[in-house]
Amino acid sequence: MHIRRIFLNFTCAFLVGSAVLAASGSGAVAQDAKRAIEQVAGDVYRFQNNFHYAVFVVTEDGIVVTDPINSDADNWLKSELAKRFNKPVTHMVLSHFHGDHASGGEAWGGGLTVIAHEKTKAHIADGATTTAMPTKTLSDTMMFKAGGKSFELTYLGEGHSDDLIAMVVRPENVAFVVDAVSPKRVPYRDFPRTDIDGLLKQIKVVEGLDFEILAPGHGPIAAKQDATDMREYIEKLKAAVTAELKAGKSVDDAIASVTMDDYKGWGAYDRWRELNIRGMARWLKESGQVQ
Repeated sequence: MHIRRIFLNFTCAFLVGSAVLAASGSGAVAQDAKRAIEQVAGDVYRFQNNFHYAVFVVTEDGIVVTDPINSDADNWLKSELAKRFNKPVTHMVLSHFHGDHASGGEAWGGGLTVIAHEKTKAHIADGATTTAMPTKTLSDTMMFKAGGKSFELTYLGEGHSDDLIAMVVRPENVAFVVDAVSPKRVPYRDFPRTDIDGLLKQIKVVEGLDFEILAPGHGPIAAKQDATDMREYIEKLKAAVTAELKAGKSVDDAIASVTMDDYKGWGAYDRWRELNIRGMARWLKESGQVQ
């Protein structure tokens, strides 16, 4: 229950902050957004909106889209898909409810099948995110077919969010994984909204999926090994920070000694290593693993 309260507190803080940013700067974000479409493999494509990514799949019968990111991004994608493929959007799959990924799904209008975890639907119903309401939900796994493609959805458990799912597209064997894994980049800031032991379990579920190409919600196209690399980074960081705190060292002492040198080449290492340590120390104390 204590971890659950931590998660909810971080989520509420995140959503309030997102609402403030949206109210104060949405016009500038929309104007300056970097947007692009790239082919991942076969009929699977990736859509970029600044530092966020989502995938879409062109099938014989129409297009399956994923996270809308926000309404401006989704309207841009809607226009691009109409120009490039001239096929209807038939399905939208939401990875989880967080507003920086799920917002804006109403842009597609009615009539499409919206799929998400059952907890995502509950969060949307509670007003946590403004997006299209799911018409189908899963609790553990789901497989659906559309226009000659198969889509395998797997619930990752609680960790980063309590509703996160991964999607594997076949025959391309591409996995769309959001937030649990960001290839070759240290974890986001101080692990906000995250049960770190749960996050490690989420990554292990990803490692157990059958896929070849990893298309993440943040970062470059990668492979399954990148999920393993991320898990190992977090495990090493946890062990090192735990040892420092149990030895009576301060968080500042840990920042000075836990350098994680093997990961200096990863993205955001210089900006977020210290925050990673502070977040890990905070979580270890709040979860009762250290005093």
